[in-house]
Amino acid sequence: MEAQKTRSPLKPEGEWHSRGFLPHWEAGETPQAIFFRLADSMPVHVRERWVEELDNDPNALPAGELRRRLEAVLDAGFGEAFLCRPTIGPIIETALLYFDGDRYRLHAWCVMPNHVHVLLTPIGDHALSAIVHGLKSYTAKEINKILGRRGKVWFEEYFDRKIRNEKHFEDAHFYIEQNPVKAKLCVKASAWGYSSASYSRCRS
Repeated sequence: MEAQKTRSPLKPEGEWHSRGFLPHWEAGETPQAIFFRLADSMPVHVRERWVEELDNDPNALPAGELRRRLEAVLDAGFGEAFLCRPTIGPIIETALLYFDGDRYRLHAWCVMPNHVHVLLTPIGDHALSAIVHGLKSYTAKEINKILGRRGKVWFEEYFDRKIRNEKHFEDAHFYIEQNPVKAKLCVKASAWGYSSASYSRCRS
């Protein structure tokens, strides 16, 4: 990833921007909880139903409800769900750690089988959209190399949420590290292979 460090960050497209399905907010140096997912992690009929609901009534799915629905579907493990394979998990984790302290401060993360949760604070003029784009672009290329294939790895959208206060920060941190436990993939957070909970344990 060395070549990527010399690139200029992409500038925010205004405070609010959207690529059609989810709104995104560039909050500057404010902690943000984000998640992004594999392209095949949501059944097409589910996404089409939600889009239809939003087309009929833009307020039909408030942000909180949409997030809860997304997380429930993702935790069900649809799609190939290959992110936690021993050949793939380290690619995601290494990419997240690589720019910690440079483009962002990384507070917590968790690589789930078909999606990734991250809690971070952008640094300086590094836009959140550029940070996510860089992570997804690099990891997609590396994953395709490992899998010996071409094509889309990540769904083009991502979910982001500005952290409001200290309690919200702690709640988000806890949720991210506990996600594998909630999804019944392990009995304690530190047992999950690719997360800040297990990384902290390994380095202690």
